[in-house]
Amino acid sequence: MKFLDEAKVYVRSGDGGPGCVSFRREKFIEFGGPNGGDGGRGGDVWIECVQGLNTLIDYRYRQHFKARKGEHGMGSNCHGAKGEDVVLQVPAGTQVLSEDGETLIADMTEVGQRVRLAKGGNGGFGNAYFTTSTNRAPRHANPGLEGQEMWVILRLKLIADAGLVGLPNAGKSTFLATVTAAKPKIADYPFTTLHPGLGVVRSDEREFVLADIPGLIEGAHEGIGLGDRFLAHVERCRVLLHLVEGTSEHAGKAYKLVRRELEAYGGGLTDKPEIVALSKADALDPETRKQQLARLKRAAGSKVLVLSAASGEGVQEALRAIQAQLDAGAAAEAEEAEPAAPWQP
Repeated sequence: MKFLDEAKVYVRSGDGGPGCVSFRREKFIEFGGPNGGDGGRGGDVWIECVQGLNTLIDYRYRQHFKARKGEHGMGSNCHGAKGEDVVLQVPAGTQVLSEDGETLIADMTEVGQRVRLAKGGNGGFGNAYFTTSTNRAPRHANPGLEGQEMWVILRLKLIADAGLVGLPNAGKSTFLATVTAAKPKIADYPFTTLHPGLGVVRSDEREFVLADIPGLIEGAHEGIGLGDRFLAHVERCRVLLHLVEGTSEHAGKAYKLVRRELEAYGGGLTDKPEIVALSKADALDPETRKQQLARLKRAAGSKVLVLSAASGEGVQEALRAIQAQLDAGAAAEAEEAEPAAPWQP
């Protein structure tokens, strides 16, 4: 299945049905009077967050969604039927933006969440509605109101607890395949990962979701390489695991390059808790390992883990560090949400 994380679609709600002009005509009933029914309301356009989807591929080949119109009113005070609604099903993490790509209409983060994008037009009144004490036989009815129409942009941002960032060939996909049941493509050339991947980590009887995105290179924020738009998929992560390839020319420079791209992208990524790790440690001799580790510590200014997804060295330590950051974040959120104690004199 092709991974599609952005789509532009046109939605239109249904027009309301027109009211009916009708009179009761029966033998032996001298003053039948008006009996035209109201028109039915047009269908609405809804967007719903459902389980089992992880891409917007359904909107690649169909971009127009129109709800049904309301039915006409009829005689004998018969009201028209309501038009059928249209429901757009999207995966969790989908944002609905207006056509300008900036105004947020809805953020679909929970399964079962449902938002109305366009309301159907009301049906018109039939002539029976306009009957008064002085106008006993009105001969006019209202047309139905028009529905709403708009273009919206659907943008998917994967929901994960932790995210992997780094240069191409930093070992992100190997790490994901080692600690989860995911099966990303792994090869010895840059840009093996062409779309984000998700996996569930089970460690020490705990679980969290880990996201892997394509590698960044210098100038990614200007569109070089695969660009940086995939960074949207780690915006919702609570902690980042930054893998720096130990076999690179200079681990410190590699770290700073990725940090510059994160800063140029924005989205609060540079403010997130970060765990820095020197990857591919199994491919380094003791002298090179010591030198690269010192360079990376100077650049990061914090503790640096050493790991090798191929041999398993440092993997559990990295997972425990991620879980510790997640627990700390959850405790801080709970403390903020806890109501203050009532004041007592």
